[in-house]
Amino acid sequence: MTAEMVAPAWMHEQITAEEYESWSEEQCAGIEIVDGMVVVSPSASKRHNRLARLLANALDAAAGPDWNADTDFDVRLQDVPLTNRRPDVIVYRADTIDITPTRPEHVLLVAEVVSPGSETTDRIVKADQYAKAGIGFYWRIEQAATGTPLVYTYLLDPATRTYREGDVFAGTLKITAPFAAEIDLGRV
Repeated sequence: MTAEMVAPAWMHEQITAEEYESWSEEQCAGIEIVDGMVVVSPSASKRHNRLARLLANALDAAAGPDWNADTDFDVRLQDVPLTNRRPDVIVYRADTIDITPTRPEHVLLVAEVVSPGSETTDRIVKADQYAKAGIGFYWRIEQAATGTPLVYTYLLDPATRTYREGDVFAGTLKITAPFAAEIDLGRV
């Protein structure tokens, strides 16, 4: 049995931005594109989705009218080779809500909820890609064994395009940047 018999040919070839833009929403759901290659993401757990939704709702309320916070849509990090990531939470300029694709210059903050199987990608790979793309803030939410989420915050150093470590929060975030907010993720 060949790989083509198990998976469609497009999963074995680099795709371009133009090809990706011709796909339906159903084809784009549950995937990311990294260096032109399709990466399939497994469905997230209810706890993962709840953490992302609670965080997005709280950030949306705290951000004010200039920013929106939403979950699970493509951020185009680069066109060639095509790289689209789907952060769990994205804070982006409200005036870009109808602009597709969403680009790093539209985005203030991305957050990833780490799940089994995404540890290396969320902790290292995505953080590096988001920093190189110039996204100002990166948050990583770890689902701790205690049940209380740990939130690691990072701030972009624009000179080096790397993230500096910020504060670590257990359950409740009390932040002043990128805007003031108190967010209780301990109620998951």
